[in-house]
Amino acid sequence: METRSGLTRLTNTSNGSGSGECSQNDCPNVYRTEQATFVIQGVVSSAFVPPDGEGLVEIPESVLREAVRALGW
Repeated sequence: METRSGLTRLTNTSNGSGSGECSQNDCPNVYRTEQATFVIQGVVSSAFVPPDGEGLVEIPESVLREAVRALGW
C-alpha cells in the first residue's frame, strides 16, 4: 500500500479504474487517514451542490470493494 502524507492508499491498481479520465491518471482511489477516516479521490460529481467546505466524488463500486478487501472486511 502506498502512503501519502498520513494517508494509506487502499486501492491497489496503479491508476484506479484504468479509465484514463483523471487529469493525473491516478484516480479513482480510496485512502485511509491516520484518524481511521477515508479520503476518496475521483471524478467530481454534480449530483447536488454540497455545503461550503464539502465535495462530492463518484467512484466505481469495484474501487470501494477493493478498499474493503484491503481492510479485510
